[in-house]
Amino acid sequence: MPGSNSHTRGIVATIIFHGILIFLLVFFGLHAPFPPPQEEALLINFGTDNSGRGLLEPAPAPPASHPLPSRKTPPKTTETSKEKILTQDIEEAAAVESGKETKPKKPTAEELRKKKQAEEARKKREEELQKKRQEALERKRREEEERKRREAEERKKQEILRRTKNAFANAQGTANTASEGETGGKGNQGNPEGSAQAGAHAGTPGTGSGGVSYSLGGRTPQKLPLPEYNYQVAGVVVVEVTVDRNGNVTKATPGVKGSTTLNQDLLNAAKKAALASKFDRKPNAPAFQKGTITYKFILQ
Repeated sequence: MPGSNSHTRGIVATIIFHGILIFLLVFFGLHAPFPPPQEEALLINFGTDNSGRGLLEPAPAPPASHPLPSRKTPPKTTETSKEKILTQDIEEAAAVESGKETKPKKPTAEELRKKKQAEEARKKREEELQKKRQEALERKRREEEERKRREAEERKKQEILRRTKNAFANAQGTANTASEGETGGKGNQGNPEGSAQAGAHAGTPGTGSGGVSYSLGGRTPQKLPLPEYNYQVAGVVVVEVTVDRNGNVTKATPGVKGSTTLNQDLLNAAKKAALASKFDRKPNAPAFQKGTITYKFILQ
């Protein structure tokens, strides 16, 4: 189009014109003269006061001069130098002599041998002392173990003696007591026609058979089996039993008052036989009635 071409040519011509103008300014218009021209100024006399008279400038007053302080150096005397030299020589000589005196002396073979013997003797004494201490500790430990063993044996003997004494005292009625019973009063509760070895204080004792007797008030035994044992031990074992209304033995405690032996085998045999016992049924009896069953063991 004719309008667009003329517009484009105008823009190009403008750019070329401005480029030529910038080129001319850079190379011909924008530069400083060398050397630069001197600056021109007006000198002003400041003076020393606001008023004055005359055409001639007064000469400046000479500056006041201050003398520099003189540096005094002390004279060197030959005596001081000599004294310093002498002192240095004396100190060096003393240092040399003292060094000779502190120099370690090399020990002789005899001294080394004696030193070695003394060290061996010291080690031997320490070993002997250590050995003696170990022996003393071991001896003390053995004595303590022996003492504990004797005390344990003595306690065991005393316990056996006490149990045996109580058993014989209960069997023979020789216990050192003034009162015995369950009612809380004074005196020895029981039936004068009864046995001191019986465990019950009241009731109708059974006659028993084959070394077995019982004491359970108002009840009749249905079955009293003999204990099974094959030990060569004799004695009487009283078993405290608890019987229900149906006549069953629900609990048995062997070795109560009246027993003459505490042999564990006999106690176990008596307890087993008591639990296997049977009494008559009694609905109006206490729910749990206590009594005793006595077993007499003889040598076979």
